[in-house]
Amino acid sequence: MKIGKRLLWLVSVLLLVLVTFAAGWVVAKAGIGSARDPSTLPALERQFAERMQASVMTGFFTVAGRENRALRPDRYEISSVEKVGDDRWRFNARIGEHDVTLPVTVTMRFLDDTPMIMLTDFSIPSMGTFGVRLLFYGDRYAGTWQHGKVGGHMFGRIEKQGAESAPPASGQ
Repeated sequence: MKIGKRLLWLVSVLLLVLVTFAAGWVVAKAGIGSARDPSTLPALERQFAERMQASVMTGFFTVAGRENRALRPDRYEISSVEKVGDDRWRFNARIGEHDVTLPVTVTMRFLDDTPMIMLTDFSIPSMGTFGVRLLFYGDRYAGTWQHGKVGGHMFGRIEKQGAESAPPASGQ
């Protein structure tokens, strides 16, 4: 009996350690938790976070193989962007086409003065799996996207919420 109790205790402790490790890994991978204090960020990162605060990314996207069709409008309302890890950033965004608001934690690196989002096989619950390479420069963004077998380009401008004007008609 003593050996059985000890074995059960040891298995319980090992299971607790494993669950704790797994929970920590999920929290780190998902970017859940505290954002870094903006005042501690390098100037370029702090300026990016401030520029994206209460902003709207409005533009268009294309679908590969259908480039001869009219451009499709694209819209993302960004309430905030926070650095949550070395190259992990959380975008608190409302995604226009899907009309969902959620925090999305992405890999983002700065190439000189240009922030770039890099996602490969990134799952967003209830929306699917995506791949994205998106550059931000000044008040514009541009990049490529992939959703399963469908992909294309996306581009547009970044404006403060309430200041955005209607996107130009496609082809202008």
